[in-house]
Amino acid sequence: MRINLISLAARLYILAYLLRWLAPASPYVALGPPQMVETQHPVVCTHTRLTDEVQEWKIQRNMEMVREMGTATIVEFFPWPYVEGERGTFNWAHFDRIMRHAQNQGITVLARLGLVPAWARPPVHEKVTNMTYITEDYYDDFAEFVGQFVMRYGDQIEGVIIWNEPNLGIEWGNRGVDPEAYTELLRVSYEAAHAARPDILVLGGALAPTLEPEDSGSGMNDLRFLERMYEAGAGAYFDVLSAHTYGFTNPPDMAPDPTVINFRRVELIRAIMERYGDGDKPIYITESGWSDDPRWAVSVRPGQRIAYTLEAFEMVEDWSWTERLCIWNFRQPLDQRNRRDAYYALVSSDFYAKPIYEAIQAYARGWENPYQP
Repeated sequence: MRINLISLAARLYILAYLLRWLAPASPYVALGPPQMVETQHPVVCTHTRLTDEVQEWKIQRNMEMVREMGTATIVEFFPWPYVEGERGTFNWAHFDRIMRHAQNQGITVLARLGLVPAWARPPVHEKVTNMTYITEDYYDDFAEFVGQFVMRYGDQIEGVIIWNEPNLGIEWGNRGVDPEAYTELLRVSYEAAHAARPDILVLGGALAPTLEPEDSGSGMNDLRFLERMYEAGAGAYFDVLSAHTYGFTNPPDMAPDPTVINFRRVELIRAIMERYGDGDKPIYITESGWSDDPRWAVSVRPGQRIAYTLEAFEMVEDWSWTERLCIWNFRQPLDQRNRRDAYYALVSSDFYAKPIYEAIQAYARGWENPYQP
């Protein structure tokens, strides 16, 4: 019996090995004719997740569905380590692939830049760090990456977002956050971006909505963080303020309150900009949305999510100082890897368009909304 089991195991191993080599190759990807986005509401934007997409046909399908939704602008993440794994050596192949398909579908990109390669972080034996840990010694290296990125893609992008949620400890190297240090990183990045292309938009902030006090080790209240950025001179080093506005269980029309996280918290951010004499600059909401996760305490029902999202678009269009509302997120490469983000997504990992996708599509393209009560 034992010999038979060993023989069977060996045969199954050989079969599995052969099937691996007999698996069909990835589909050949060819660009079709250049497309244009048909939309009646340019404010509609979404945050894609193409950075870790391995197969090119999936990048293409994402872009096609974004265009079909009536979305002319996306936010996409372009990590520094992915292109400069070795100092001074740039490999743009994956970024080129994303940009090629965006351009082919007529989509403009807001490029979120961040993360830190291993060579620009302290050795593990000296300090426990993650990929968001950057010290002032490497600010100029990051700025060089920003400049190189803008020089290469400047005619395909609307702007660059410098870092992500620097008011959260996890996004600032698992350490106490530092508005003044972020302002310095923003300054050198701003100068490098505009040296490469004077008309590029540099987006600063990308602040996470949080109520953490200044002495918290995990983050800092976004309103106070922004005030300290202005006190450090940040107003001279961004063209647009990037803000993140999540509603959680609150409807979009709930009044802003410094002690509450809701969609209209962005109005408090706007008031700070005006107080510091920056009222002429717009705000782009580069992350926003509601989750319909049935097992999360701060989510809403799918129907509420649709109603809240469409109402938020209408509100933003009435604000003269806000030009983009980018929904987090369009699609996860693998739903099971991040349950929370999967329930924010508009499209499933197998490209099933959820009802929220169809409702946004109807709004953006001026169609009758099939989910309107």
